[in-house]
Amino acid sequence: MEGWNPKVIVVGVDGSDPSIEAARAAGALAHCHSAKLIVVTVVRPPEGWWGIVGSPPTAEALGDSLSDAQRDVLDRTLRSVDLSGVEYETQEEIGEPSAQLIDVCKRVDADILVVGRRGAGLLRRMVVGSVANHVVHEAPCPVLVVP
Repeated sequence: MEGWNPKVIVVGVDGSDPSIEAARAAGALAHCHSAKLIVVTVVRPPEGWWGIVGSPPTAEALGDSLSDAQRDVLDRTLRSVDLSGVEYETQEEIGEPSAQLIDVCKRVDADILVVGRRGAGLLRRMVVGSVANHVVHEAPCPVLVVP
């Protein structure tokens, strides 16, 4: 793409090593193009995480638990990526990861979405497919998949 100059870059992170590599690539791309970087973590609330015989958590307890998990992912990512001189923001989303990343890309009019090749376990990928696979087919912008 001759003359392509991305101004808004979205990167999806989940705390896995491939997502950290994706964040590093996205940070370097943002630095080279003086683009804004939006670091997004999405958590899917686990069904029945309170146990078989327990009662469901309160909405506040669930929200606090999910927010803590997302903050840990974002903190680990931000410590691992050189963002000096890069304008960036973080976003925490709840829901199905590929759908949420696509929605963020639409909301911010992203020029590119960067994701790691894999983050979920093998069984999960076999059952629901990988986030990378879904966003490559559905994102409203180009997608860079980082190994």
